[in-house]
Amino acid sequence: MEKVQFEQLGEELYYEKLDNGLDVYILPKKGFSKTFVTFTTKYGSVDRTFVPLGETEPVTVPDGIAHFLEHKMFEKEDGDVFQKFSQYGASANAFTSFTRTAYLFSATNHIYESTTTLLDFVQQPYFTEQTVNKEKGIIGQEITMYDDQPDWRAYFGSIENLYKNHPVKIDIAGTIDTIDEITAEHLYTCYNTFYHPSNMLLFVIGSVEPEKMMAHIRENQAQKTFAEATPIQRIEVDEPLEVNCVANELRMDIQKPKAYVSFKARETHLQGREMLKQELAIQLALDLMYGRSSAFYEEMYEKGWIDESYSYDFSLEKGFGFAMVGSDTNHPVELENAIKTVMNESEVALPFDAEKLERVKRRKIGFFLRAMNSIEFIANQFTRYKFNDMNLFDAVPVIEELTMEDVEQAMKSIQGITQQSTFTVKPLKEAK
Repeated sequence: MEKVQFEQLGEELYYEKLDNGLDVYILPKKGFSKTFVTFTTKYGSVDRTFVPLGETEPVTVPDGIAHFLEHKMFEKEDGDVFQKFSQYGASANAFTSFTRTAYLFSATNHIYESTTTLLDFVQQPYFTEQTVNKEKGIIGQEITMYDDQPDWRAYFGSIENLYKNHPVKIDIAGTIDTIDEITAEHLYTCYNTFYHPSNMLLFVIGSVEPEKMMAHIRENQAQKTFAEATPIQRIEVDEPLEVNCVANELRMDIQKPKAYVSFKARETHLQGREMLKQELAIQLALDLMYGRSSAFYEEMYEKGWIDESYSYDFSLEKGFGFAMVGSDTNHPVELENAIKTVMNESEVALPFDAEKLERVKRRKIGFFLRAMNSIEFIANQFTRYKFNDMNLFDAVPVIEELTMEDVEQAMKSIQGITQQSTFTVKPLKEAK
């Protein structure tokens, strides 16, 4: 077992790659009563075309299957896994994103028993056509619920505008039609391909003894047999730089329009420290251009073009990336034009200097240092960073190193008229 020290943050991280390929990380936190454990596979909604384990030809599975599989993992022949966690006083959950599926629990007692339950239920799949068909109705209701949420529709509508071929444009849960195609055989194909220990990561944070916990995990995994680890062949799509749709709108039963401008990233095949640097540089630039202390925000607020729903963000993963800025507004066209103007002018010169960058860097460092006191934040972020060959604990030193030149170079990734798109959700009836 290796021990890595992050002196600047006062953290000690323990790591071991088990014989079956599973990466295990343990971060003890003194003074915390709660422990978080996450068991995550590098498999999400975008992994729809791949070569199944033991085969040579690629297949394309129905949209929404990664999320469907996450739901089905909790149902076993002998009952519901949630009940087992509750017996130990643990709170269990799971989520599926574009690129990963995570199973987790938090608890203050019976940590080892709950860890065993987590490992065992994820590594013992049980699917039948009967249980799969029953789940279709449940997930169908979830899809219908999200279809009625304007913010959700605005988010995915914006992404669909940006991407022509990449599966990131498809709702993580799929559609009622696509999940109806899912069979137990589909689920086993995806499970056997992506749920091998060599494609997974176990992360433990909280009030634990690293040596004792690692021995417990090691013993659990030694009792199980897995197929030989083979590289996963994901089939990449050819995605143009230009957006799929310049502008689009949707009518829903809302009182106030929602307006969003999205910017498609050019550099989407970075990994490791280079990716971390790119992501943080663009986030800092967006803080300065669109943040609540920016001239843009003050002007929009004074004009009444934005409200408390206003937000901006940048997402970057291998193969796709985008920034999004928007708000509920009674002036959607004016707001969208103002957002694009700030970005377009930044192609000529960024609307800030090195001194302002240093100020926002200090704020960002302060955010990360405060976040390091939240085991929930660390538990939810650590694996996402690792799956991209990044380290969460490198964020602060990377921020410190960033220069104006770094930010200018990074921003080129989302600048460009052909990389911009607007999406508006409007009321069913226009106000008179």
